[in-house]
Amino acid sequence: MKLATTLKITAAAACFAALAGCQDLKPIQAQIDDLKTSVSKLSGDTAKASSDAAAANSAAASASQAAAGAQSTANQALSLAQSHQSAIDAINEKIDRVFKKSVSK
Repeated sequence: MKLATTLKITAAAACFAALAGCQDLKPIQAQIDDLKTSVSKLSGDTAKASSDAAAANSAAASASQAAAGAQSTANQALSLAQSHQSAIDAINEKIDRVFKKSVSK
């Protein structure tokens, strides 16, 4: 009989300990739920950041192409300006020769 009573008390203590342990899981479960929410939010933020980075990369590539086109146009304008300057120098030289001939007569 003493063994049965001891066994009942031990079983009751084990049930009490199990119930006390279950109550301790509720705050942990709340923390787990908070973590799940945070992970979901971070996953969305990461996807948005990745999308924004891809858009920025595309814009940078377009800007680079536009800059290359502008550089090409500037190089063409410089070449044309140098060509015109050479022609102007040649005309000025001819005018100077004609003027010197007319003055020397």
